Amino acid sequence: MKKPQHYDVVIIGGGLVGASLAAALADSGLELALIDRQPIPKADPAWDSRIYAISPGSRRFLEQCGAWGLLDTQRIAAVEEMRVFGDADAEIKFSAYQMGVSELACILENRALHIALWQVLATQDNLTILDTQHCNDLKFDAQLGTLILADGRHITASLVVGADGRDSWVRRQAGLSAAPAEYEQHGVVANFTCTIPHRGIAHQWFQQDGILALLPLPGDRLSMVWSVSPERAAELKALTPEMLSKQVAAAAHHTLGDLAVITPAASFPLRLLTLDHISAPRVALVGDAAHNMHPLAGQGVNTGFRDARQLADCLLQRGAQKDVGDAQLLRRYDRKRREDIATMQSTTYGLKHLFNNENGVLRGLRNSGLSMVNQLTPLKKLLMRHALN
Repeated sequence: MKKPQHYDVVIIGGGLVGASLAAALADSGLELALIDRQPIPKADPAWDSRIYAISPGSRRFLEQCGAWGLLDTQRIAAVEEMRVFGDADAEIKFSAYQMGVSELACILENRALHIALWQVLATQDNLTILDTQHCNDLKFDAQLGTLILADGRHITASLVVGADGRDSWVRRQAGLSAAPAEYEQHGVVANFTCTIPHRGIAHQWFQQDGILALLPLPGDRLSMVWSVSPERAAELKALTPEMLSKQVAAAAHHTLGDLAVITPAASFPLRLLTLDHISAPRVALVGDAAHNMHPLAGQGVNTGFRDARQLADCLLQRGAQKDVGDAQLLRRYDRKRREDIATMQSTTYGLKHLFNNENGVLRGLRNSGLSMVNQLTPLKKLLMRHALN
């Protein structure tokens, strides 16, 4: 049999987080391979219903990776203010001015950022791209991870990185899996035009039966993420564009006027996945392979980018440790990510269950709490500081 091709690091999954990790390791001196089931992404002028709120910290990371400068600025909207409403007229407001930053986040399309990252990867000398490939087998021993591709090729790696999403195959092969907790909600997404300018303000309404977020897009456009029961999600997707627009506008109290659909509604199930460890000898997990959380804070992809940034830093700063799959080195990555992941998961889990219930006592407490926090600028800054990283 032909001798297996060896790489220092093999990244399985070429989505946003996996691609950003590969880009962050461009000058590492490591030999990399990126394996992805999907073909190299291609441009499409249509608006993408998958939208992300990119934090300032993630933007800096993407700038360092070389991807941010390739984006079309006309397709990016800055969030200058965020207004969060309870279910009894309570409100908390966050502003970039109050935080001393130029924006709280940037809203952009998944496809545009994905393409920009892959444009960077196409010029990377230390990277072998294996697109439209998937893996049939993965075994670990003390020295290596060994992959068998669907086309029969054998590949070995000192470190295998699972960046292959919420149903991660790498996670299962490495024995790092845990049973997810279903939120019994689906996230319904769609894009609209609005008749009242959003002025760079993101809006979110906590409701007893769901959470509605409207995020600014360039011009008179906005993106919706509505977390509702699976039954309600099916109802929303079955509506005509006109009826969907009317129901979303009504749920948003017509804050942004009349709405008109520009991308059809799609949905995805929401769940919480918490792992005891996101690394083991020869393997590390990043992004949705490492954690799932509720999208109400818009921090899922940013948490994934922080995974990629931290893992890249551990590999780049490993000093005399030459073995990138060393268990002690990977435990360092695991420890450094633990607090951030736990904070984001507990915050989103707690807020979801605080508001999505019919307990009258909690209803009063949660709304009075929102109003109280809105009056305390130092506390608001403390709450936002983590999300800006």
